[in-house]
Parts: sequence; structure tokens; C-alpha cells
Amino acid sequence: KVAIKGIERELICPACKELFTHPLILPCQHNVCHKCVKEILFAFEDSFADAGSESSNQSSPRIKISSPSTDRIDRISRSGTKRNSLTPRSSLFPCPGCQRDIDLGERGINGLFRNFTLETIVERYRQAARAAIAIMCNFCKPPPQESTKSCMDCSASYCNECFKIHHPWGTLKAQHEYVGPTTNFRPKILMCPEHEMERVNMYCEICRRPVCHLCKLGGCHANHRVTTMSTAYKTLKEKLSKDIDYLISKESQVKAHITQLDLLLKETECNSERAKEEACQSFEKLSHVLEERKSAALRAIEASKNLRLEKLQTQAEEYQGLLENNGLVGYAQEVLKETDPSCFVQTAKQLHVRIQKATESLKSFRPAAETTFEDFVVDIAKQEEILGDLSFHSNGLEIPEINEKQSKMYNKALISWECPGKTDSADIYVLEYHKLNREEETTTWQEIEVCSKSKIISDLDDDSSYAFRVRGYKGSICSPWSREVVLRTPPAPVFNFLFDDKCGYNSEHLLLNPGRTSVESRAGFPLLLGSDRMQVGCYTTLDYIIGDTGIAKGKHFWAFRVETYSYLVKVGVVSSNKIQKLFHNTHDVTSPRYEQDSGHDSGSEDAFFDSSQPFTLVTLGMKKFFIPMTPAAPKDPASRILPLPSCLGICLDCDKGKLAFYDAGCMKCLYECNVDCSGVMYPAFALMGGAAVHLEEAVTAKYSEYHDDI
Repeated sequence: KVAIKGIERELICPACKELFTHPLILPCQHNVCHKCVKEILFAFEDSFADAGSESSNQSSPRIKISSPSTDRIDRISRSGTKRNSLTPRSSLFPCPGCQRDIDLGERGINGLFRNFTLETIVERYRQAARAAIAIMCNFCKPPPQESTKSCMDCSASYCNECFKIHHPWGTLKAQHEYVGPTTNFRPKILMCPEHEMERVNMYCEICRRPVCHLCKLGGCHANHRVTTMSTAYKTLKEKLSKDIDYLISKESQVKAHITQLDLLLKETECNSERAKEEACQSFEKLSHVLEERKSAALRAIEASKNLRLEKLQTQAEEYQGLLENNGLVGYAQEVLKETDPSCFVQTAKQLHVRIQKATESLKSFRPAAETTFEDFVVDIAKQEEILGDLSFHSNGLEIPEINEKQSKMYNKALISWECPGKTDSADIYVLEYHKLNREEETTTWQEIEVCSKSKIISDLDDDSSYAFRVRGYKGSICSPWSREVVLRTPPAPVFNFLFDDKCGYNSEHLLLNPGRTSVESRAGFPLLLGSDRMQVGCYTTLDYIIGDTGIAKGKHFWAFRVETYSYLVKVGVVSSNKIQKLFHNTHDVTSPRYEQDSGHDSGSEDAFFDSSQPFTLVTLGMKKFFIPMTPAAPKDPASRILPLPSCLGICLDCDKGKLAFYDAGCMKCLYECNVDCSGVMYPAFALMGGAAVHLEEAVTAKYSEYHDDI
């Protein structure tokens, strides 16, 4: 038998790191104290309510949990909250054992089973650990006596005298089950937490938990495969016994592995010390180089200082001689006292030259040396950046590359990367990014640690360019930085909407997907019938569809994709007071030369874009983007035809009355025009023939997980 004191590791709660107290079995099969489950849920809800506060996750003194991620907050906001204020409201529980969010279901904590078997083992461990500590009677008057037995029906401990008093002969209490002194009281019958009056008598093989017959008949386990409790007991006990016997039979192999692990521990200690010594030597070499450069720089500054001081001192002494009765002036005053002309002329000539030079220097004074040492400022910007990247580089660790095709800038930034070699992948990645700003002299990178190969970044500024780079880490070894990739955010906040399936929607010609994010025109039998009725020409009207949400003010951006096989698609905006004209407009035909009144060719392809039309649309089709004819547009028709981007964006500025069309891949403006924003503006689309439009999917946590799977 395994010694009870040797299994303490299995009896520790992963949340509070103490022995289990009333452990609950989570759906992921991990055990957590009942008190810890409530504390974690309360703390998790507090941090959800105050996600921006640094102190929001300090509500429990026993447990520390991090602030919730964006995807966790999204899931919590969608989960039901059918609890009162005394119990946690969230049905999501961050398991401290597997670090995953576990759905507790509608009943939350009340739907979890207590692990009575684990409670019993913990109690036996406690008794073995505190054999000298007695369990006292719960009913004795002070001072209490040591208990001699515990009643499982009363969930209390008694001394001999108190037991006789509370369990008199001839009463029902005399038939209660009693055991030796214990603090672990478990019910005789395990009841269903969802149907409290029903005992569990079956085992759900799908959910791996006991259930009652009501759960199977009409509950959440109705379509699950279940078995009887006795069969499950027998089967699981046989499997567990077989696995334990196998492990015991491999005792020699386990001991060999333990011996090998002990050697690896010692080897790791030795290798780490050796690595520390090598690192110290490397840094000492750098220190020696820096000390030498420091000494050389200080010597140069000192030599320059002495030379400048010498020049300035000499100049000061020369000017000192210009004072009365001092130096040169004093000497000249003495020469003036000479009365012999020949002797005076002999001395005065040279003296006069010196006096003239002194007079000139006095008129244009200039110090003999500079006092500043600007030429001796050490530029360490590059060295500082190199030292900041100083780490353990490995030639075996692949340099990750940012995948620009999978990366995306929309409502948030999704940055994806991959390792070209697909081998020796890193354990963790560090993604850095910064906003490109010409005004800032220094670059400050923001750093994020990522465990996957993609990351969603929020709160980026609109209409801005950002540089991204990534490196991989495996233990203490890191790869070099990847090539920097520059991506641009949309020019305005992203506007979310769906296609409207009510206002003017023609279900005979257009087909919407269930989520109303894609629309396709049916180039089938109804279109042929419509063309058949036109005996002269081929003037078939477009089928229009608008967004279900309008814009009244501000600046907004949305993006979509047009299938490459699309023959004719028009995109733009329509005002609320002109929607009726949009769906009942008979002028809108496929022929650019059609004129209703004249009955002949009007040559309208040479006319300018009609600004009085009830809506503003541009034409797409056959993998081309057609710039409308305006006075500012190029005269050459070929220059007005651009390749159709894989993703097209529209930016509407209601305040300025501007409508712009973008290549959403690089956020480059293709065409801009004025638009009347007097009413509520709706995104508008028109399709004819074989064509399809797909609204761009917003970047969410689910979007990131999908790309990680790819």
C-alpha cells in the first residue's frame, strides 16, 4: 500500500495551494475547493467589470488571477446570468488546473458534484499528519472532552456521555451510523445536483459524470450514452486497478527513470553554472572594452581641456599687461620717459608695433579657445540599441516571418507569422510594434508575449502606419528579429452592418446567406425571362440591396470583397430620403447610352458623372475598378480603369460630405467624391448577372483561433 504521507501532492488544491476543503469536480475533471471556486468566480467577475483597473483582480487574499482577456470578456458578456448577488453570476470558470475557461452550465456551482472520495482521503491524511491532535466533542460544556465517536447522520462528534444523551435507546437516533472521531462527514446517498430529490443511479459516458433518471429522460443528457452505476463502478474500478497494477509492476523502470532524472538534475545544475561563467566572461569582455574606450575618451577630453586652459591663460596675461602701470603699458610708460632721441627711436619702433596689435585685439575681442566640448559628446544610440537586443542567439532557431497575406488591419490588427523551416519552433514569441511618426526622434517599441503564431492588437490609432516585428524564444535562447512589416490602419472607425433582407430586397434575383454577410445575384431563369420581354436592346435593371444600419454623423469605414467572376457590381451609399428612388428607378439600366425620352443614342458615355442622381455608386466588374467620369477624372478612358483590389473599402465622412473608395489591403485611396449627407446614409450595393459580394469579417478572438488552426 502507498503510504498516506507520500501522496500530499495529489491532495493540494491548485488554486489556494492548501489541502482540499470540500472539493468540487469540474467538467474538465480537475478538483478545486468549494471556497476557491466561489472566490475565483467573484474575482473573475470583478476583473471583468473593471477590466481597465489594475486593482480589479485583488478581491481574494488567497488567489491571484490575471485580468480577463478580450475573448474572455466577450464570452462572459454572452453567457447567462441567472444568479443572485450571493453567488457568482458567470457560468465561465477559469480552471487553475488546466488554465482553460470551463463552462459550468446554467446551474453554475450548484451543478457541480462534491468529491467525497477525495474528501475521505484528505481526512485520512490529516489524521495521519496530526495523530497527536484530538477531535473534541461538539456538545460538551466547557471545557470540552475528547470525542470518542462521530455520527454520520448528525455530522457531529461526541464523547461517550454526550453520545448517550443525544442518542437514547429506543429512539430513531439510536439507529444512526457512527464511526471513529472524524471531521469528514459524507452523505450516505449521492443526490443529483440538478434534481435535488433524485439520487444518481446512472453514469454518462459522454460527460463522465453521475446522473439521475430525470437527467436522462428530459435533461441535458437525454441524447447521451449512459450506463448503470454498478456497471460504471465495476468497469472503472477494473480499469483503474489494472493500470495501478501495471505501474506497480514497472517499479524497477520507474526507479531507473528517477535515477536518470536525478542525474539530469545534477547535469542541469553543472551546465547552468558553466553557462553563467561563460556569460560573465562575455560581459566582462564588454566591460573591458567599455573601460578602455571610457579611459581614451576621458584622456582626450583632459588633453583638450589643458590646451584650452593654456591658451586662455596666455590671453588673459596679455590683456592683463594692457592695464596702467602693468606689463606692456607700464613698459611703454617707462620708455616715454627716455629723453635721448636716438635711444628712444631705437626702442619705440618695436614697442609701437606691439601697442598697435594690442589696440586691434581690443577692438575685435575673440577668446583664444572654445569653452564648449560639443565635439566630445559620445553617440551611443546604435550601441544602446544593440545592447538592448543582447541575448542568447541560436543558429538552430528559425527566424519567424510575418505573413502579410494572413495579417489584417480592420477593426483590430491581426498579425500572423510562421517559421519557414517548420522545425525547432519556438516555445514563445515576442511581438513588438510601434507607430511610425516622423516627429518623434526616438522609437519606442511596445512588446507583447504570445504563445501562438498570431496576435490580435486593439486600440490602434485610425489612419496611421505601424511597424511590426517578431522573434522566437526557446528557453533562454532567442532568434534574431524578423523583417519589419509596415501595415496601415483604416482611415476611420469600422462600421458594422449586415445586408437588409426586408427593405427592397428581391429574393427572386438575390440570394443572402443565413448570416446576411454575403449576397449573390442569381443569373438564371428569371433574368432570361426578363431579357426575353425586351425585344429591342438589352436593357436589364440592376438588383439593389442596402445595409440594415444607417449613418447620421461622423466618419466611418467598411470593407467587402467582390468575387472575381462578378460581371457587374455597383457599390456606394444612398440617403434615407432617396431609398424609394433607388428601388423604383427605371433609368438605371446596363446600357450606358440609354436615354428614355429621346429613343436614340445620347452619347452619354462622354457626359460627366451626373451629380443629381439619387445615390452615389461606382462600378466594379470583370476584375476592374472604374473611376466615374468627373471634371477632375483623367481624360483617357484607360487611365480610369484600375485593377480590382482583393478587398475594397469605403470611407464616408458625413461631417465633410466626402465619400472615398480604398484598396483595403494597403489602405490606399482610389477615388474620392462629394456626397450629399443631408439624410441618414446607408451602404448600398447593386448586382447584375453572375456576381457576389462578401462583407469583411471583423477581427475577433474566434477569428484568430481559426487562423491558428489553419
